[in-house]
Amino acid sequence: MTTIRFAVTLLLTGVLFVLNIYIGSVDIPIETVNDILFRGGDAEGPLRFIVIGSRLPQAITALLAGAGLTVAGLMLQTAFRNPLAGPSILGITSGASLGVAFVILFLGGSISLAGYTWGGYLAVLLGAFLGSLAIMALLLLFSVWLKNDLMLLITGVMVGYLTSSVITILNYLSTAEGVHGYVAWGMGNFNGVSLGQLPVFAATVCAGLLMAILLAKPLNVILLGENYAHNLGVNMMWVRNILLLATGLLTAVVTAFCGPVSFIGLAVPHIVRMIFRVADHRLIIPACIVTGGGIGLLCNLLCILPRNIMLPLNGVTPLIGVPVILYVIFKERLTRKSR
Repeated sequence: MTTIRFAVTLLLTGVLFVLNIYIGSVDIPIETVNDILFRGGDAEGPLRFIVIGSRLPQAITALLAGAGLTVAGLMLQTAFRNPLAGPSILGITSGASLGVAFVILFLGGSISLAGYTWGGYLAVLLGAFLGSLAIMALLLLFSVWLKNDLMLLITGVMVGYLTSSVITILNYLSTAEGVHGYVAWGMGNFNGVSLGQLPVFAATVCAGLLMAILLAKPLNVILLGENYAHNLGVNMMWVRNILLLATGLLTAVVTAFCGPVSFIGLAVPHIVRMIFRVADHRLIIPACIVTGGGIGLLCNLLCILPRNIMLPLNGVTPLIGVPVILYVIFKERLTRKSR
């Protein structure tokens, strides 16, 4: 039964990927798209740029970003045994937001480092990645001192509040143009990865996903309790640090390239559990990769369906995420009452 569900989910994700190539805010006939994809048509024209230079990398980005955030959310929910844990809960997303705020609101949109100057989107990308890595390094340092997972979770939340405070101050002191640029980045999108940047983005996300797959067995042991894990000889400190590194890497690269995407990492792991009804991470992690990729493609499709405009990603993701989280909350409450 699990195999059939996985095959159906994989098929639906494939269909959504194809729809993302053929459908967009600009109406292009199917025959023209086929000609561009399979026969090299419109070699120098604008339609080829739309299909190959925009829609294709956007679809691949949505697929990988959805998969990465979902797997990161699953690992955090398992590690902290908290159904409402997500990639943003440890402050890594806030770190990326702080990096971007510093670049746009304080530095005026450019970074000068070692004699080189980066401006525009490259500066935003660099700021987001450095901000994420800084918070991730801080959490890894705290994980050495704090032996309790709950305390580490609370520390991450506090770090998030601290970075939000700094961002608020930067917004207040910035110009109207700077605030507008930062707000636009904060809405999230999957169209910020070009064909040239795609290999770096894809390789980094795939590295994080591979680390998650290698953690499948330790995560299964964690489900049985920390004492049981110790009795089996599992080095919990090592597992927690690798888990933080994997989730931090996935969250950092997706946030740097796509902005602070909301709800996918928080809600989609619950959708996967509802569909597959398994707890074995050797099965549920691949299921999260496929389902998360499909949800990312669905959200991107909803963003690009309106003609001549593109909706902000974070205006669409709550439409899927909020009902799922409310269901989880009410289900948990009903379960406790029945006991």
